[in-house]
Formats: sequence, C-alpha cells, structure tokens
Amino acid sequence: MKAFPIPVVPFGPGSQAEDETLDYITMPQGMDTYRAPPLPEPEEVAAHGEAQRVLRETLRALALVCSEGGTRCVTLAGLSAEDQALVNQVMGEGEVGARVLPAQDGGVEVQVQESVFAGVWRVTTLSEGRVVSDCLEAGAVPQVLREAAAADSAAFTAPALPDPLPADAMNAAQILVEIEDAARSWQPGAEPHVVNLTLLPVSPLDIGLIDHRVGTGRVLILSRGYGNCRITNAGLRHGWRVVYYNSQDTVILNTVEITDMPQAACAAPDDLADSHHRLQEVLQWVTEVPAAPEVAA
Repeated sequence: MKAFPIPVVPFGPGSQAEDETLDYITMPQGMDTYRAPPLPEPEEVAAHGEAQRVLRETLRALALVCSEGGTRCVTLAGLSAEDQALVNQVMGEGEVGARVLPAQDGGVEVQVQESVFAGVWRVTTLSEGRVVSDCLEAGAVPQVLREAAAADSAAFTAPALPDPLPADAMNAAQILVEIEDAARSWQPGAEPHVVNLTLLPVSPLDIGLIDHRVGTGRVLILSRGYGNCRITNAGLRHGWRVVYYNSQDTVILNTVEITDMPQAACAAPDDLADSHHRLQEVLQWVTEVPAAPEVAA
C-alpha cells in the first residue's frame, strides 16, 4: 500500500491554532448623565431676590427658545457675590465646555460652560483677565461660537500645498477635493457632510496636510459625554475638526465636518424641553414658583 501523497490537514472545531492574545481597542467606559445639583433650602433662597429673578428669567428664556428657537441671554451683571454663588449652585456644571481665543491682533476671550441643564450656558467674556460681561444663555449652542467661527472663515486664506506632494502622502489631495467641494456647496439647514478619516487609507502626513490646508480657528469645544469629543473650527468655511477619544485618550474617530455647528456640541430640542421641565421643578422647590404649562419638544 502506497503512502497517501497529499498531507491530511484536520479541520473542524479545535483543529486550528488560536491566538488568545486578542487586542481590542478600548472603548469609552463611562458616560456623564444628568445629576441634580445640591439645592439650597427655600429659606436660604428667600433672602436672595436677585438670584430668584435670574432663575425665573432663565426659565422664561428656555420657554421662548423651545417655542421660537434662537438663543436668549440673562445677564448676571450686578449680582452680589452671595446671589451669584446661589445661581452657580443651582446651575451646576454640565458636560460641554468651550473657549473662543482672542484674535491675533488682540481682543477678548470667551469662556463657555454648559450647566447641568442642557442648553443653558454660562458665557463669560474677558479682556486681559478682567470680566467684561457674564450671562446665562439659553439655546442649542451660544451664538458667540457661531460668530467666531464665521469671522475666522471670513479672514482665512487657504495655504498652498507643497508641489509636488511628499512621497509619503497617500490620499490627502483627493480628500481635500471632497472637503473643499462640500464647503463650497453646503447651505444652512442641509445635513452635515462628514469625511471620516478613520476609515480612509491615510498616513500621518496626510492628516497633517489636511489640517494645514483647512486651517485651525479660535473656537475650541470639549464634550465629555461618552468618552471625550474635541471640536475645533477650521478656517475653511463651515469646516470643523471633530475627534472622538476613548477613556484612555486614544483616538477612536477622526472626522472633518462641513456644517454650521457639529451636533456633538449642540443641545437637541428634546434636551431643551427636558431642561425647561427640570429647571421648573427646581424653581418650584427653591422659590415655590407656580407650575407653568409644559413645553413641547
């Protein structure tokens, strides 16, 4: 009997060697959710009429935003330190923060912090470290962020790319054609145009060339929801760099968005309606304000 000329290879479960050292990317482990701020007792609030006024005006501002859109501001100017501390206690600190850096030729810096009520923002303007204005702004996102991004785009001239491109560049030129075409054609109200660089064959040099061409603006936004999302406006019209990180600060999604404002930075209509309801409950507790009609999302 002759030997079988073809080696027999076993198959089926357990027949193949397995590598047990699987290396999966670490995904975000925690998520920020609404936590009611520690509220003062009604007796403590009763002596602070200006703080009560600000909270009532903020509730009315939220109602107007829910029904009419846009943003509404409630100034904090003139509040005593005690009244301001009480307002701060009720508002708390939410998951989105932002800064508008001063322009190169000087100017003011703006600091933005969302409260625990999504869509209610603390907006503070500073000049050389001195507070110029301080307010609570109700809306999907503070208007100053949109205005600063628009001003950056108006002053931006896209720098030329090296000619010829370096040998290590893979697809930067083709990706930039898509990004710049989308920026020219995008209109307010249209769906965002998202270029997902994570899924494209790009080298680190490609990323550098893209960032060089689209530019970097003065608006910096950090959303600490499920992991971190860092948003920077580009110099390119309607352009934004949106990068998501896991809890180990490793990039898990790297995108260029063409839109007026990335959705990750905005409070949704449902969030605004929910904030109106929650703030109304808080006011009923601390100031015994009569219940107002519910606001539809």
